[in-house]
Amino acid sequence: MPVLQRSDFRCLHRLRVRWAEVDMQKIVFNAHYLMYFDTAVTDYWRAVALPYEAAMHQLGGDIYVVKATVEFHASARMDDLLEVGMKCSRIGNSSLTFTGGIFRGEEHLISGELVYVFADPATQRSRPVPPPLRDILLGYEAGEDVFEVRTGSWGELGQEASRIRSEVFVQEQGIAPDVELDDADAEAVHALAINRLGQPLATGRLLTCRPGVGKIGRMAVLRVMRGSQIGAAVLRALMAAARQRGDREVLLHAQRSAVGFYRRMGFEIRGEPFVEAGIEHLEMFAPL
Repeated sequence: MPVLQRSDFRCLHRLRVRWAEVDMQKIVFNAHYLMYFDTAVTDYWRAVALPYEAAMHQLGGDIYVVKATVEFHASARMDDLLEVGMKCSRIGNSSLTFTGGIFRGEEHLISGELVYVFADPATQRSRPVPPPLRDILLGYEAGEDVFEVRTGSWGELGQEASRIRSEVFVQEQGIAPDVELDDADAEAVHALAINRLGQPLATGRLLTCRPGVGKIGRMAVLRVMRGSQIGAAVLRALMAAARQRGDREVLLHAQRSAVGFYRRMGFEIRGEPFVEAGIEHLEMFAPL
């Protein structure tokens, strides 16, 4: 395998070597590198905006490993901060080849190649790679966007937005359906992130709090898509909509677990914590 550079990869998965992953030689036990590559493949599906299970179901198949190769150049040690690069390097008729590289800083430690076959889940017989999947993977590697954010009314986006909100707020967080849905949806500007298969991934809404101040709420990202910058794109779209209509500031009620995300997006805390729908929140704001 050729020597690889970090810059060869659009998708880089970051991890720290754990004590349980090193052997008596105090270096990473060789089998764990395959686990690192497999974890990076999972991150790759997030990077191309495909919730794996739902996407494969829509595509009518699944992928199965038929070959895995690892080449060792240098060893990783406990507490090393590593980046695992992953890219789709070849698409055949029914096969998908992924090339991986493990890096400590700029140092290339490990090379890997994983060959998958797209197949019928019932029979595990190979099928041609569906054109939509081929287009998504090739487009991502060419630097194209793999999702878009649409803004519109509840009538335009509500059916798909409510599906995401139900999954996140009702099923995952246990909020009552009659609390999650309210009359404000009808007057709000909604944002919806959709991948290239047409699957909804994240949503949020914008209301008017008072003249010149917008209120962003109902921010929801499918669990498997979190950490992929899709939520940030939805938030930016809502902030742009507020700015376009002349708002000077936006505020939101952030769940305690999401405060770090909103801080990174330029929001600041205002006031004391409070409980809303049984969950602790903080008011946060950002000037426009």
